Amino acid sequence: MGIVNLTPDSFYAGSRVNSADAISRIQQLFAEGADVVDLGACSTRPGADIPPLEEEWRRLEPVLEAIGKGIPLSGAFARTGSRSDAEERGIPFSAISIDTFRSEIVRRAYDLIGPFMVNDVSGGQWDAEMLQTVGRLELPYVAMHTEKAMHGALVEGDVVDAVNAYFSDFAVKAADAGIRDWILDPGFGFSKSMEQNWELLQRLPEVSSRHHRPVLVGLSRKSMVYKALGITPEEAMPATQIVQFKALEGGATWLRTHDVAASVQTAGLYSTMYTSSPGAAK
Repeated sequence: MGIVNLTPDSFYAGSRVNSADAISRIQQLFAEGADVVDLGACSTRPGADIPPLEEEWRRLEPVLEAIGKGIPLSGAFARTGSRSDAEERGIPFSAISIDTFRSEIVRRAYDLIGPFMVNDVSGGQWDAEMLQTVGRLELPYVAMHTEKAMHGALVEGDVVDAVNAYFSDFAVKAADAGIRDWILDPGFGFSKSMEQNWELLQRLPEVSSRHHRPVLVGLSRKSMVYKALGITPEEAMPATQIVQFKALEGGATWLRTHDVAASVQTAGLYSTMYTSSPGAAK
């Protein structure tokens, strides 16, 4: 999953684009091997000012309008050849994901481009209509673990127990809302201390093996990586590849990344080492 931030303040400057440059960036990420490109118009980094809904939509709308007019996007379905092939690989039959916690953004986007993946860092906690909206529109959904308040209190007690309890509860909510296809994101960097992030990565198999869902990890250039090494996000791509490889070993099936070409190589080496089909992993 390649990252495109339509924001002025996301923590990694290399991921930021304006609306005019977004389509070329999206096409570049697909050319590098992305299965899905994730469009975010609202930064959720610690300390970020959350823009009002209309500002989030102002950033997204022109990009979605261009996509809706038929801009070629060579994502997962183009390479796999059919919807059934894509679904067998755990890939939604949409090349676009939208990173938002607002159900109104989901409704407006659906009207412009039809089905897409919803990537919600709140797991439906910050908008009471989100889960019902996703279920009604039959959209694939990424549910991330975080506390109810954005960047609120840290997880208390055992971090893996907390994450597992959260997703056991979410599975019931998803079923009640009619959400059939959802992906689990353990939420590295959200509501967790540095130590908790690293413990969660070490014990990721305890999460990935329990819930029988695809697991997406967002580790790319994050503070748990660059602060541990005393470097900047701009310097953290090689270190990101190491933690992404560790996550694949722990059962991750999706890598959300700023650097698609590098992460494709990471996944390819993982496949070479651990499967009989080199280069097959996402």
